[in-house]
Amino acid sequence: MERRDFLKVVGAGAAVVIVKPSMIDQTLYADDGSMYKAYGKVKLVNSDGNMMKISDLKKEENYVFNYPFVGSTCMLINLPKKTAKEVTLKNEFGVEYLWKGGIGENQTLVSYSGICPHQLTHINKQESFISYRKKGEKFSGNIVCDGHTTLYDPNRGCKVVQGKAQQPFASIVMEEDADGTLWAVGVLGPEKFHDFFKNFRREFKHQFGGKRRAKKKVTSKATVLLMSEYTEEIIQL
Repeated sequence: MERRDFLKVVGAGAAVVIVKPSMIDQTLYADDGSMYKAYGKVKLVNSDGNMMKISDLKKEENYVFNYPFVGSTCMLINLPKKTAKEVTLKNEFGVEYLWKGGIGENQTLVSYSGICPHQLTHINKQESFISYRKKGEKFSGNIVCDGHTTLYDPNRGCKVVQGKAQQPFASIVMEEDADGTLWAVGVLGPEKFHDFFKNFRREFKHQFGGKRRAKKKVTSKATVLLMSEYTEEIIQL
């Protein structure tokens, strides 16, 4: 498939990325920013190593898995209702890209990078200031980064609802096979991996045995866990 099938120029200076991810293996560029990058197709499995299906995921629970790197954690949420579709988002430089919506029969499954784009607050094995708030909780229906009380809407591509952040969380692009197998295939939007790996060397040494190990790409499969099983403390202010 040719590049023009994925990029559409809008006006004089912006571009919208329309992604059919598994059919490409290179970075797509929207204007001057990388908006989609394929990192390899990785199967999601449970703690027993068996195939993970959407039906296995409880509604509104915080799940995590590591992708595209061993040291980068992602959020996985089965939302209570169908997400919006084809939401136009912007990075901090005003470059537009298109988030296609949730996947699955009911279009409720979404996944986002666990690195907050504001000041790199992130989910790790010791603690998480980031979590989805379910019905009945404060800020329900939003992903909240309690590092600086910033709210993001997971139903609309993690668009900023409240706070100082200038752009959404990067989205983990997911696919579902006919048999229900779930795959992570790439990252859409303003990823923060370069800054993340630059700034947390001590943490990588403690939790992963060093930066080199943390920067290894995940291949073949990624294990999905409840956030409460992955991290020692979920902090909600």
